Amino acid sequence: MAGYEEAIGFLEVSSIARGIEATDAMLKMAGVELLMTLSIPRGKHLVMIGGSVADVEASMRAGTTTADGVVLDQFIIRNVHPQLPPAIKGRVKVDRIEALGIVETKEVAPAIYAGDAAVKAANVDLIEARNQPGGKGMVVVTGEVGAVRSAVAAAVATVKPGFLVAEVIIPYAHEALRRNLMP
Repeated sequence: MAGYEEAIGFLEVSSIARGIEATDAMLKMAGVELLMTLSIPRGKHLVMIGGSVADVEASMRAGTTTADGVVLDQFIIRNVHPQLPPAIKGRVKVDRIEALGIVETKEVAPAIYAGDAAVKAANVDLIEARNQPGGKGMVVVTGEVGAVRSAVAAAVATVKPGFLVAEVIIPYAHEALRRNLMP
């Protein structure tokens, strides 16, 4: 995933066709790398790009203008934490699972933004920050209990009002649950 080190931009829209159109506009606007384009349940489309801050900003303006009226959420993250991109693609293998922190959001975009905030706020491992069945988003972190509490608090603080479904901290996860969370 070269190109994401400086910034990533994320766009979530409520129309698959308009999402594909916005993706094209974003890629034509500036020299960005397409990191993800994905249609998900409930007829939504996700787009993630990476590159320089200026290029990502220009591309995001083009995408939101093209998808005007169907944009559910969008953001730019500058100085992306290196744990975030792998956690967006799938569950990340960690050496061990201690306490678990889970943040569930109504949409995918807030979860990805929250995942970056979580790993920047505390010494935790990011297991995932991505879409879930039904088009929701979920962040899962592990680490010492205090660090997990701090990470979850930082993640929740980034979620816009009305988009948070749940926040859960499990101080000592059951062995069967830990095995299930390991990829």
